[in-house]
Amino acid sequence: MKIEILHLLDGAKQAEGLTVIIDVFRAVSVACYAFDRGVEKIFPVGNIDLAYHLKQNNPDYVLVGERHEKKPEGFDFGNSPSQVLCGILQGKTMVHTTSSGTQGIVNATGASEIITGSFVNAGAIIQYVKQKNPEKLSLVCMGYACQYPTDEDTFLAEYVKARLEEKPVDFEAMVGKLKTGAGARFFDPAKQSWAPSSDFDLCLDLNRFNFVLQVQRESEPLFLKKIEL
Repeated sequence: MKIEILHLLDGAKQAEGLTVIIDVFRAVSVACYAFDRGVEKIFPVGNIDLAYHLKQNNPDYVLVGERHEKKPEGFDFGNSPSQVLCGILQGKTMVHTTSSGTQGIVNATGASEIITGSFVNAGAIIQYVKQKNPEKLSLVCMGYACQYPTDEDTFLAEYVKARLEEKPVDFEAMVGKLKTGAGARFFDPAKQSWAPSSDFDLCLDLNRFNFVLQVQRESEPLFLKKIEL
């Protein structure tokens, strides 16, 4: 198995084979928590106008996401697992648009299969990849608003690659570095309304969920399907 770590939109566009779109803080983590709360289907969309259009035509849909980290006007929830955990989502369809993760999904057009990745389902991702045993695995780190790489996404790619190669990984050291680095914004008192400190812990709750989220591309818009392992 050839494993390649790629970054940002260019990385998504270059991805081939089984592709994992990584967005730890916070899109993929939010999607995992939403499915665990009973969401039936998630439409990951890159264009916020499409998100509004889907909501207008389907008033029962739940709008979740962010622009510049904050909840857009008219959305039900921001891109926050803490907020999603407070929602009544059983049986709902969710429209999810963000500045990083969902952008990667819609741009990975060369991938043979797309799943998404965060630390909350890292073990399931590794198990799924082993079962599939692809010739090529692309780990795409979406970074901050697709503008520059971030440690949390790169760490997950390195974690998955190391585990697949049966090499040791110091996850606690990763968490410690993130708390004072890329994740420090979650502890800023001025940002608690849209980036609460609880999101940091929820996004780094290693192996909380034993499922992967697979992108279904048979129809437009794309949607996510939960695959239990």
